[in-house]
Amino acid sequence: MRIGFLGDIVGRPGRNAALNAAPHLKRNLGLDLLAANGENASGGVGLAPDSAEVLLAGGVDFLTSGNHIWKHREIGAYLDTCDRLVRPANFPAPAPGRGVGVFRTSSGISVAFVNLQGRTFMEPIDCPFAAADRALASLPEDVQVILVDFHAEATSEKTAMGFHLDGRVSAVLGTHTHAPTADAVVLPGGTAYLSDLGMCGPWPSCLGMDPRAILTRFKTGRPSRFTVSKAPAVVQGAVLDIDEKTGKSRAIRLLTREDGEVAHKTEKGLFPA
Repeated sequence: MRIGFLGDIVGRPGRNAALNAAPHLKRNLGLDLLAANGENASGGVGLAPDSAEVLLAGGVDFLTSGNHIWKHREIGAYLDTCDRLVRPANFPAPAPGRGVGVFRTSSGISVAFVNLQGRTFMEPIDCPFAAADRALASLPEDVQVILVDFHAEATSEKTAMGFHLDGRVSAVLGTHTHAPTADAVVLPGGTAYLSDLGMCGPWPSCLGMDPRAILTRFKTGRPSRFTVSKAPAVVQGAVLDIDEKTGKSRAIRLLTREDGEVAHKTEKGLFPA
């Protein structure tokens, strides 16, 4: 089977780009399922229920999240009721929602999603490696295709998770840094690995945000209000070819600009003085 997974969706531009690309990706790439990390889809930080509903109704089949999932107060109740959205499994109890979800494709294949959050340079929550083990133990035995979204900052921690789960899951895909990496590989045990999927959001930008506010914070050391960039949006992610009988990955490749038919240009006056 073939699965597409999009990187962090950033604000309205990212939502629109993902929604515009979804039917094209499914049709032209023959995707059986399209997933995405949606934790920044509402205003550039967090995920509101209405944004999640729009994405899930518009072609994204399943949503993962990360450290910003709690930004909007109403998301807690939504996490408890939506079966196509997961939050990191290693948040301490009691936390709304679930860290593991199973989606059944139109062809009847069950695909499990496990969401984890890293601890290096991030909040010191529960151990993601132990949480990963618990998540796999909780899955029905007949679920062979398992995708892990590891929302983490450090490449070393992400790589370690890849080897920790190699041969036990179909893919370990990094999110959070919004910058696609060039290390897509199928590990020796048959697990596809990528340090970061990138983002669906404006570019040029600083991780989807207007660079001016980011520069102000770096140069002055003082807080600065971040706003989503008005640049044209890009769609980034990966495509996985997986043996649905064994759960092993045959191949992984990055989504290209042409795959998503997305705008990717610099316009005069994009960053006015």
